[in-house]
Amino acid sequence: MPDETQKNEPPAASTPGAAPEPPNAWMRIWLGPRGLRAGWRVLVYVVLLLFIAAILALGAVAIASALGHPVVLPRSGHPVTPGLASISMIDGVQFAAAIIAAILMGLFEGRSLSAFGLPWHGAFGKRFWWGALWGGVALSVLLGGIAATGSFHLRGFSAGFAHLVGPGLTFAAAFALVAFFEEFAFRGYPLTALTEGMGFWPAAIVLSIAFGGMHAGNTGEAVWGVLSAGLIGLFFCFTVRRTGTLWFAIGFHFLWDFAESFIYAVPDSGLVLRHAMVRSSFTGSHWLTGGSVGPEGSLLIFPLIGLLFWLFHRAYPAARMEA
Repeated sequence: MPDETQKNEPPAASTPGAAPEPPNAWMRIWLGPRGLRAGWRVLVYVVLLLFIAAILALGAVAIASALGHPVVLPRSGHPVTPGLASISMIDGVQFAAAIIAAILMGLFEGRSLSAFGLPWHGAFGKRFWWGALWGGVALSVLLGGIAATGSFHLRGFSAGFAHLVGPGLTFAAAFALVAFFEEFAFRGYPLTALTEGMGFWPAAIVLSIAFGGMHAGNTGEAVWGVLSAGLIGLFFCFTVRRTGTLWFAIGFHFLWDFAESFIYAVPDSGLVLRHAMVRSSFTGSHWLTGGSVGPEGSLLIFPLIGLLFWLFHRAYPAARMEA
């Protein structure tokens, strides 16, 4: 005889926090257990970023022109002057667009910027400056290796200290904004979202390929420079995984670029600074010097990247970001 008490029991409750399954295969293309799938969320983020950047850029260019300071973007192979470092305004616009887009996505998902690797309580703290030290030392080691082959030469300061302060501060601001934008746009919201959808390492590889591919658009770029940019991007993803924030990567990225262009006065994907701190030159094979790409196109950068992975693994053995 059937148990009457069982017939009247209510259905079992669903697991707390679990989203209902999408009703059909078509909806499952768009929706997963956490709502909109990670890939679609990243696509929405990119579209928002580009739209906001276009609006902000048009406004910034219009204001600059009205004030008599038209924005002129540098061309590969042409020296960049501090006047042209009004490009820092464009870099600032890009970073602002990346942040605004992330804030909007965070409102949709109920999360803050801290969840995307940028906790403001750690702004310019120990992790940032430690990363800057790593970046400056790593670039110095790379150029030291090129110099040991007789292919890199320093020829003294380009001007007196008083004449270098203004350009130095201008370019420091510009490269800081570049580091903020590129790190957050590739390893902030997108890395967090894609990690939730496919796991950390697949997400890191996809974004690093995209990061390297972005550098392919530089006029002075070459295949080795694109490959090294992608691998450096993967290293930056690794630092986010181990530290839980972007601050180390931002510091590393900032001082690497600033030292490369201003302190050592070598090409950076075809761009060179007119008012750099020193006079320097490359001689010898492009596979050693990187040619127009600069040291990022040197084959010596690949063992350096491997060394960076190993050293960082030893310095930060535990992961702080969920896979």
